[in-house]
Amino acid sequence: MAPYEADDNTNEDLRTGRRKAARYVVPVAVLGVAAATIGLVPAFAGSGDPDLPDITAQQLIEKIAASDVQQLSGTVKISTDLGLPNLGGLESSLGGGMAGGGDDSGSSADPSSKLLELASGTHTLRVASDGEDKQKLSLLDKAAEYSVIHNGDEVWAYDSASNEAYHMKDSSGAAEKGTKGKSDDVPATPKELADEALKAADDTTSVTVDGTVQVAGRDAYKLLIKPKASGSTVGAISIAVDSKTGLPLKFTLTPASGGAAVIDAGFTKVDFSKPAASTFDFSPPKGTKVTEGDEAKSEGPADRAKPNGGEDLDKEFQGLNVIGEGWSSIAQFDTGGEGMPSESSGAGDAGRFLDSLGDHVTGKFGSGTVFSTRLVNALITDDGKVYAGAVTKDALVKAANAAK
Repeated sequence: MAPYEADDNTNEDLRTGRRKAARYVVPVAVLGVAAATIGLVPAFAGSGDPDLPDITAQQLIEKIAASDVQQLSGTVKISTDLGLPNLGGLESSLGGGMAGGGDDSGSSADPSSKLLELASGTHTLRVASDGEDKQKLSLLDKAAEYSVIHNGDEVWAYDSASNEAYHMKDSSGAAEKGTKGKSDDVPATPKELADEALKAADDTTSVTVDGTVQVAGRDAYKLLIKPKASGSTVGAISIAVDSKTGLPLKFTLTPASGGAAVIDAGFTKVDFSKPAASTFDFSPPKGTKVTEGDEAKSEGPADRAKPNGGEDLDKEFQGLNVIGEGWSSIAQFDTGGEGMPSESSGAGDAGRFLDSLGDHVTGKFGSGTVFSTRLVNALITDDGKVYAGAVTKDALVKAANAAK
């Protein structure tokens, strides 16, 4: 099937499609992670190329926007590789601290910290949906299971490893907003990831149809999304779209540097029949420690450590400025203080450790350190300015020089 290059009308259809109701599984309350941390396994290897009718990119985008799958169950495998150093469990400790873990006001079952595990490694998820009022997501481990269940106006999260549960009332009509409670969603399913990618599609983007594929036994088209200009660390995004329902079955992104996927998220099994009603039933097992969502919203240790309940930090980010557009855009803000400690600044062992994690750079702006992942890079200057985006190190330095 020959690729079809999206024209200006397609970009308008992308924007129109984003405004259509996109209802899907598991709109639960969890802390948002960068939508850019989405990934790809090499070209759907060994999955077959079904013979499907020709379709244009515009028609395929419209098919995604019109998809209204309400009932399904299945298994999703998601792998994330940002190329971060192994910090020996520090990530989990930080995640627990963010949600109040280790403090009486927190819970290990709070989705705000638990689903941050999806930001690294390989995980298997079991998902189920029966309309906008019933969804379930389970994060499976070798010896434990973590589940978030939304049933009517009740939202439960349960961690079998710690025998703790987290409970919230959904009384705000949040189902229609795709969120539950105090936090944003972690993109965890191909549909959620596809929605985030399509939001980024504009005149700086090439959108084509790149053949067909089979995913989880379903025939699908491949939609290929690529930045038109250089400078972005994003190489390409590929979305496998079910030929019958329009549901994204697999979401893939390769970095511009090549190599392994940043994240690979796709169904390995999917069934569009109605799940059993008991799928969405939950009662805490005997002896379970239950934390109510309202209690967890009370001021935690992190807020108590900051004056005005964190208002000062919020003010710092009010000066956020976006440089450029599309895939090459860079977020810039001023911390109002000094930059990261380094060995050259006399910070000793701490400075040497931070220097080992980043690259020292200089320019018209002065000097600073670039901290890199396989997708997102950040330059922190010695005078406390921050430049970050899914762009190359050279692009960050150029932006910092231009800002002087």
